[in-house]
Amino acid sequence: MQSLRPQLMAGLPIVVLEPSCASVFRDELYGLFPNDPLAQRLRSQTFLLSEFLERQAKDYRPPQLSRQVLLHGHCHQKSIMKMTAEESVLRKMAVDLKIPDTGCCGMAGPFGFEKENYSVSQAIGERVLLPAVRALGTEALIVSNGFSCRE
Repeated sequence: MQSLRPQLMAGLPIVVLEPSCASVFRDELYGLFPNDPLAQRLRSQTFLLSEFLERQAKDYRPPQLSRQVLLHGHCHQKSIMKMTAEESVLRKMAVDLKIPDTGCCGMAGPFGFEKENYSVSQAIGERVLLPAVRALGTEALIVSNGFSCRE
């Protein structure tokens, strides 16, 4: 918070790409310091890129893209920030948007990288997400802004 103090005091938005980073600033850090004015500022000034474009850059018009897009939301994003801004930006691009009810991708941060968790991780991914990815055409795009989800 101290490193970002000048930007926070100036009212600048803090735009992050990784949902788990945003959740640290908007949920966890605020939970640790609920009475700290800097924590309150950081919470209210932190945006995912899609949220920033939707709320702060109202005149932004994304380029049109004639492609099929499968959108998978990071667990932190789905639980704390929701997917509405992400969906809205993609819909403005006129993509053929597919949003399967994927739940978790199976990685769960470092969980899926651990040898003893491999079968559980695969089973979670195979529930919806991995079959949906395999069913896509070769020109389709997969959009997921969670670092471990992209793994």
